[in-house]
Amino acid sequence: MLTSVFISVVSLALFWMAAFTLWWQMHAWRTPEVLASTRFSSPDGGEHRSFSLLLPARHEQAVLDHTIQRLLESSHTDFEIIVIVGHDDPETAAVAEAAAARDPRVRVVVDTHEKKNKPKAMNTALPHCRGDVVGVFDAEDQVHPELLAHVDHAFRSTGADVVQGGVQLINFHSSWYSLRNCLEYFFWFRSRLHLHAQKGFIPLGGNTVFVRTDVLRAADGWDPDCLAEDCDLGVRLSSAGKRVVVAYDSDMVTREETPGSLMSLLKQRTRWNQGFLQVYRKKDWRQLPTFGQRMLARYTLMTPFLQAFTGVIIPLNVAIALFLDVPVGIAFVTFLPAVTALVTFVFEVVGLHDFGKQYGLRVRFTHYLKLVAGGPFYQVLLAGAAIRAVWREHRGRNDWELTTHVGAHLAADDVTREDVLA
Repeated sequence: MLTSVFISVVSLALFWMAAFTLWWQMHAWRTPEVLASTRFSSPDGGEHRSFSLLLPARHEQAVLDHTIQRLLESSHTDFEIIVIVGHDDPETAAVAEAAAARDPRVRVVVDTHEKKNKPKAMNTALPHCRGDVVGVFDAEDQVHPELLAHVDHAFRSTGADVVQGGVQLINFHSSWYSLRNCLEYFFWFRSRLHLHAQKGFIPLGGNTVFVRTDVLRAADGWDPDCLAEDCDLGVRLSSAGKRVVVAYDSDMVTREETPGSLMSLLKQRTRWNQGFLQVYRKKDWRQLPTFGQRMLARYTLMTPFLQAFTGVIIPLNVAIALFLDVPVGIAFVTFLPAVTALVTFVFEVVGLHDFGKQYGLRVRFTHYLKLVAGGPFYQVLLAGAAIRAVWREHRGRNDWELTTHVGAHLAADDVTREDVLA
């Protein structure tokens, strides 16, 4: 009897968790009006905001110069680029200094912390920012030249304190997990973040995020000890009632590459998951004004716990249903999560088609096969990263595991899309 109750409760909980997640993921596609509202509005030609663009770079000498050059091509006329390099990273520093020597809009700030991480680097640069708005990019980013003009207009037309632009992994052809990783970003920035902004609680993305300089300084910048400093900043600003606007436009997104190996992806997701747990433990989200916001925050920040739990409990639940003598009705309930999984697969297939259409990429039948076949394995990887994050947090390990970049998304631009996908 207890076994049957356990199976039923767990299965129903998994079913509703998956159903809610899918519904939130579909937010932007609910109506044509909602989809249209997620885009940037057209700039009016005016420029009233100046920008300080932070570019933290550690061992990024292979991709840094390309990113700096793309930022310098911006159509906006009032911006500076602050490249932050470590005192122990001469290769990256040499690239940054060479760029600064070529263009006075580029400045270099040296991070002298013994223990390096991204939030410490950005806090080092914050006092040097001269612009009205601080923007953050990663060293491998491919930024559209019209982005700053659109962000400027978004600040002026909405009265926003924060503008979150879109980020898109683009090299979906590189591997089976790259395909899923790209689609995951597509759903998160294209849809899910808009739901969070609408609800008044948002874990900000790590780059292509713009914050009014006075607001950022009043918040004391980024938490130097948090592994998800972007999420933490978003939670603190949401809790303080700051207005966050999210805009996604496939022409304006910042393009990036997926991690180059499964181990690199596992470590990246471990860091993000552990960061979410740290933000949850800080309890800033409890200052959100409404019960609904606090529940959304609790659910979002506890995602690593939930993924770790499902990674352990789903195989156990299925094994109990298959190999133990349980009533037929209970066994049926056990497979309810499979219904949402099937619906999710269908939504992902449609999403992959939309992704390819928006970015002018030719999605072949083999990509759809990889998407479906790789689904269970990708979920296992995410569950493994969540379990690892919970374990690391329990052990008090919070060292920063750096994700390396090789410019796979840049190489794709040097050949025709037809050649890439052939």
